[in-house]
Amino acid sequence: MDRLGLAHDSTTQVVLQTIDAYERSAKECVARWNKRRHRRSPLLAEWLTWLPTDAKLLDLGCGAGQDAGDLDRRGYRVVGVDRSSSLLSLGRRRFRALPLVRADLRQLPFRVKSFDGLWAAASLIHLPKPVARRVLTDLSKFIRPGGLLAATMTYGVKSRIVTNGWVPGRYFARWKKDELSRAVGRAGWNILQLQIITNRERKGRWLNVLAQKQI
Repeated sequence: MDRLGLAHDSTTQVVLQTIDAYERSAKECVARWNKRRHRRSPLLAEWLTWLPTDAKLLDLGCGAGQDAGDLDRRGYRVVGVDRSSSLLSLGRRRFRALPLVRADLRQLPFRVKSFDGLWAAASLIHLPKPVARRVLTDLSKFIRPGGLLAATMTYGVKSRIVTNGWVPGRYFARWKKDELSRAVGRAGWNILQLQIITNRERKGRWLNVLAQKQI
């Protein structure tokens, strides 16, 4: 699989292994997601209350476009970005007019101050923490002053590649609440909300963060 111009290093290998897992499992993932009616997560709904009704939004790690497609139908100007060709291909078949871009979260191809809001549902979790800290800083340049980031992160202490369960082979970074708070703040964001949640949108314990770009 190509590396989209990224340097060869151990972090790239970890991320590529995760992408490969999604490439192999794309049809299974979409079939599973489609078994139930799409619902906005409480965090996404809260995030939207802070944004204008015509906001331009970037869905980071959009997969097959479930959230991006819902936002598009509701009148938001939304762009989805993901690294998995297979997931994007399935998304483009379903949402033919929706801009779904293949790119790496570590090297996004967008202009500065292009978006009002960034949505990262279970996507930054696949980056090792040092890389995620840098990406959180980089993301702030793509959002307009006062813009909002909403993200879901896996809670815990043992970051690792998961070799069993659904879509094995993915890397998960697990964060403690105070650790994530420091990372988000140092990256140039003011935290509006940071909560530990359990078995809400997904099984297990998660951290939901809503943050505003520092002006």
